[in-house]
Amino acid sequence: MTVVASPSDPAPIGLGIAGLGMAGAVMVQAAAAHSGYTLRAAADPHPAPRAAFARDFNVNAYDDIAALCADPTVEVVYIATPHQFHAAHAILAAEHGKHIILEKPMALRLADCDAIIAAAERNTVHLIVGHTHSFDPAIHVMWLMISCGALGRLGMIHSFNYTNFLYRPRRPEELDTARGGGILFNQVPHQIDIVRLLGGGLVRSVRAQTTVLDPARPTEGSCAALLQFENGAAASLVYSGYDYFDSDEWHFNISERGAPKTLDHGAARRALMKIADEARARTETFAYGSSQPGLPPHQPHFGITIATCEKAELRATADGLMQYDQWGAHKINIERQSGIPGRHQVLDEMGRTLRHGMRATHDGHWGKATLEVVLAIEESAAEGREIVLKHQLKVPVEETTPSENEGEVR
Repeated sequence: MTVVASPSDPAPIGLGIAGLGMAGAVMVQAAAAHSGYTLRAAADPHPAPRAAFARDFNVNAYDDIAALCADPTVEVVYIATPHQFHAAHAILAAEHGKHIILEKPMALRLADCDAIIAAAERNTVHLIVGHTHSFDPAIHVMWLMISCGALGRLGMIHSFNYTNFLYRPRRPEELDTARGGGILFNQVPHQIDIVRLLGGGLVRSVRAQTTVLDPARPTEGSCAALLQFENGAAASLVYSGYDYFDSDEWHFNISERGAPKTLDHGAARRALMKIADEARARTETFAYGSSQPGLPPHQPHFGITIATCEKAELRATADGLMQYDQWGAHKINIERQSGIPGRHQVLDEMGRTLRHGMRATHDGHWGKATLEVVLAIEESAAEGREIVLKHQLKVPVEETTPSENEGEVR
């Protein structure tokens, strides 16, 4: 169900954006196109994105998140600040009575997740952890097809993604694992969230290996992990951010956001050699106001996702799914609707929870369970052993209610 304002509906939800970097800039675009929301304010320490936001929406843009949280026009705060601040900023928003959409990772430690959940419960506010790619329409439809049982028992899921992640301009903490840098806290959570949704949520154990191959980028740049589920299914995750192979070559030359792309292997490494100040380049290149790309024509994705079931295999494609069975290969198109797929569904889930009292799937406990897998991958790689998990949970029943904005399956 999409949150749509009409004369008989509640007023649009007032949204504040904490962090106007790349993630915040995309969410601004998504919220501006969503009829259930209105942008009320933003906060960012950099003056250029603040000025651009204030100019475009004629609302307050603060240099401090505390001022944003104190703004009476803001009902929900979307937090896309650096990872090491997620816990403090989410708790601050909760203490001001603001509902929270929190970017991945939820936090860097399980204890911080517990503190965020406690603050949300203590202040009776809703919390959504927005791992956006598990909200992608193709993943949601894949989950519906698996969970309804029509394809028989789920056997395994394969998710792999090769990108230039490690060679995009970075702030220093983004290359420091202890402060949430590298692929384990930035990229692999998307894969974990996708396979946890498709697999039913209950990961039993993790066995993994990670690599640090570039001394100039001293954080994990690649990962291979095996997740075993309580229901007997398994998931294999492979991620590389070393800017050599690009797995979009195997995804119809469509980028992660859903736009056509021209492959240029190694281009990010070559461009990085010419940059003297990475942190400044990151802000100038990705922050709000640096560029305003149009809505992409295809579905978003996070590499290649394939699910093997008893009666068929499913693969996410540029515009929907492919189903492979004994009768051949069949296209399942998902009609594009307005807005930015993935981000729009994050906003929808908060809207359903806030306005209609529905239980959120991607709540604080879900976000904590995904972080537990991240930390288990790190621990397994360091200690060379299988890690058994303790804080996993099933996908709630309410997840079977799709968003109308996901479009019709044809």
